[in-house]
Amino acid sequence: MHAISSPVRPAARLQCLLVVLALVQVTSPALAQTASGDRWVATWATALVARGLPAPGRGQGPGVPPAPAAAAAVPAPATPAAPGTNGAPGAAPGGRVGGPPPPVTVTNQTLRQIVRTSVGGNRLRVVLSNVFGTAPIDIAAGDIGLRDGDSGIVANSVKPLTFGGSPTASILPGALLVSDPVEMRVPALADLAVDLYLPGDLGIGPSPVTTHNGASQTNFLSPPGDHTGSPAFLVASRSLAWFLLARVEVAASPAAGAVVAFGDSITDGARSTPDTNNRWPDHLARRLAAAGQNVAVLNAGISGNRVLSDGAGVSALARFDKDVLMQTGVTHVVVMEGINDIGLARTSPSPGTADLIAAHRQLIDRAKARGLKVYGATLTPFEGAAYWTAEGEAKRQALNEWIRTSHAYDAVIDFDAVTRDPAAPTKILPAYDSGDHLHPGDAGYKAMGDAVNLALFR
Repeated sequence: MHAISSPVRPAARLQCLLVVLALVQVTSPALAQTASGDRWVATWATALVARGLPAPGRGQGPGVPPAPAAAAAVPAPATPAAPGTNGAPGAAPGGRVGGPPPPVTVTNQTLRQIVRTSVGGNRLRVVLSNVFGTAPIDIAAGDIGLRDGDSGIVANSVKPLTFGGSPTASILPGALLVSDPVEMRVPALADLAVDLYLPGDLGIGPSPVTTHNGASQTNFLSPPGDHTGSPAFLVASRSLAWFLLARVEVAASPAAGAVVAFGDSITDGARSTPDTNNRWPDHLARRLAAAGQNVAVLNAGISGNRVLSDGAGVSALARFDKDVLMQTGVTHVVVMEGINDIGLARTSPSPGTADLIAAHRQLIDRAKARGLKVYGATLTPFEGAAYWTAEGEAKRQALNEWIRTSHAYDAVIDFDAVTRDPAAPTKILPAYDSGDHLHPGDAGYKAMGDAVNLALFR
């Protein structure tokens, strides 16, 4: 016969729960960290896309909008990248592509990927993503350390990555994988090398690869085998793309925050010089660090991205939650989107200015509902670009006027005023033009980053 237990009173339950929580707080590093005032903030992040089987004649996945014909005004010592498609793996410096190479694949190899921090901290963790994959990806080993030039890593800085205490893990289809916290001093504006040993295949078979093509950063692939943590990394091939990396987070002070730069190729840094961190968000990060403002800058630009249509990545409306609202520690967002909707429409009335305004209002409402400060950036000039039309110019002018005068955004960053040629305001200033009359070059991106009012992020 079983003894009849007396019911536990609600007050007793609460008292037991408080005792358990007190014990957990003492023994759990995560809770101790929270109790000490630290919080996780992304110091680097990227916006990810799916790379499936390459389309005929293209080194990108399906659904990429057709490239417009080259404009006669574009100088031709080299073929300019199609608007918004710069940065596919194998792109040459400056974004010029001389025929796409085969997509990068991995088989029993180690990836060493380089990322640039914006704010520092004393602990970090790495977030991996298989969000677009349809099959699991096995991680057999991982390390992180400070980069030591090109593919090297500072030997005494190397720390192993673990996942739930294990050095191995599997990233499930559609999922993120967060590493355990790593005790490591992370400087601001430093290069980190993230090593991942993949014992299986990546990019072979039907599962799309989760990647960021327009990295403007050289990453490295080893010969076969586990080369994680090797100070002198053997390089079998290189790629201007990131694979499986979503973000790196640091444990920062309660006052730390992060601004997400949300946009297309001009935010992504297309046609800037690779390996020099000359995107406009990079220049903003340098200025914030120099001013002592503990604000990370996260680049969520995707080359070719549109507000209202999928193609180079899903639409801005579809990816806003993943690429902005779910970023760790986000406090601000700068929105610069719409030039590809306008340019790829060419002379078509659709999408119209009203459609783009309605979409921007959606982004604003969603950001403000999460308590973020949201700033609108005007679209830069593009006359002479391959997909410029008078109809598109009228839409750009109308959208910029709305951004400046509607007061829908909390503030305006007028990149149009910064980059336009005073003698021909529909064109980018020649000193800032990368050569395709759409994307700024290094000088233009610096001018953009230098023009942002740092007081917006205090």
